[in-house]
Amino acid sequence: MIEVKGITKKYGDRLAVDNISFSVKRGEILGFLGQNGAGKSTTMKILTCFMPASLGTASIAGFDVFESPYEVKKRIGYLPENPPIYLELLVSEYLDFVANLRRIPKSEKKKKIGAVIERCQLGDVQNRLIGNLSKGYRQRVGLAQALIHDPEVLILDEPTVGLDPKQVSEARGLIKSLRSERTVIYSTHILSEVAATCDRIIVIDCGKIVAQEDINSLGATGVTTKTELVVQRSSESVIESLKLVNGVRSVQCLSNGKERIIVESDAREEIMAEIAKVVVNNNAGLVRMSPVQLALEDYYLNLISGKRGISL
Repeated sequence: MIEVKGITKKYGDRLAVDNISFSVKRGEILGFLGQNGAGKSTTMKILTCFMPASLGTASIAGFDVFESPYEVKKRIGYLPENPPIYLELLVSEYLDFVANLRRIPKSEKKKKIGAVIERCQLGDVQNRLIGNLSKGYRQRVGLAQALIHDPEVLILDEPTVGLDPKQVSEARGLIKSLRSERTVIYSTHILSEVAATCDRIIVIDCGKIVAQEDINSLGATGVTTKTELVVQRSSESVIESLKLVNGVRSVQCLSNGKERIIVESDAREEIMAEIAKVVVNNNAGLVRMSPVQLALEDYYLNLISGKRGISL
């Protein structure tokens, strides 16, 4: 659904986005993480045709964002960090205006507006001036304008900024409900939102992608990059054999009353199977294998600080 290949964006001598590539499947929710100034918003502006890239290509639903921007814009809904709203309009007037911009047929307009008002829980304020609404409600109006034309792709830049805890929970539920209907790129600083909402994460730092993780490898609190092996007998041959397994990055032997081996690897099933096989073939007496989890927040901070190693 979304393909990004070698995108680079320069502002004078400064690289805002540095040769990044990724793809997003249809129906997937991708969490886009990074510090302020990391390149997240710039990437989103390129994908939504708000600015051109300096180098590279990107396509949405098969249409090139540089060669066919009109076709791309028809297929995306975009909520930038600062919602594109007019404070002097009523909520209903604004949504009618957006529906006209999106060329929604007159016969469908009332139904479409009613649907997004209900979905974004704007019924109580639909006849109020946007300028008199709280920041949380303005954010909902911004989300409603992104959804009104039933886009195939949603690109949301910090969609829960300014929302209270109840509204954040409601926004999370709304975004999760879109999983089977739309492809979503979701930028946020709230790591718990990522773990609760997204299928996959990309971490960007200084314009470069430093990690891509499937959310299935994240437990309720963390991402697995190490495995603890409890064995009856550890030996140098076991350690050296484990180091030779393709995908294993480091092996550490510990002892606190029992033999423990910590293996850092890519954590794929075939690698786990090979690790177990090596231990068994070396007659080490495998007692237990279990993942060592790192809190998502610590994992993220390690990445953006350039610390690829993870200490126990």
